Amino acid sequence: MPQIPEKIHELTVGQLSARSGAAVSALHFYEAKGLISSRRTSGNQRRYGRDTLRRVAFVRAAQRVGIPLATIREALAQLPEERTPTHEDWARLSAAWRTELDERIKQLGRLRDHLTDCIGCGCLSLETCVLSNPDDAFGDRMAGSRLLPVRRPAPEHGEE
Repeated sequence: MPQIPEKIHELTVGQLSARSGAAVSALHFYEAKGLISSRRTSGNQRRYGRDTLRRVAFVRAAQRVGIPLATIREALAQLPEERTPTHEDWARLSAAWRTELDERIKQLGRLRDHLTDCIGCGCLSLETCVLSNPDDAFGDRMAGSRLLPVRRPAPEHGEE
């Protein structure tokens, strides 16, 4: 891993990529999404503050646990600019995500528990299958993948 002298307070996109492990394209994407920021030199090159290393690590860690980028951006917006997120920052922000993650874990557990039963029976019944038809209100009354209008037989000649 390339070392950056302490006296250098700004990083090129290549240096940031090498140090953070994020691809240059990912860093450009993060910047476009407002997760990190840079300044432009007179030659129109991006320069990132050293604190961006910690911000990129923060983004990548949050992404690994499934936090949407919009939520990550909101969290980073709560931090002062030009300051590296601290352990306390991460603890405070990640605590807010715990409930959401716990719910996802619970959903995945239900999916795992029903997967063997569903694949094992082979029916994938939209009337009773908890995977194909979770929480379906109409499943108690009828089967089918969608509601279709009831078709009545055409009246025969002489009937109305």
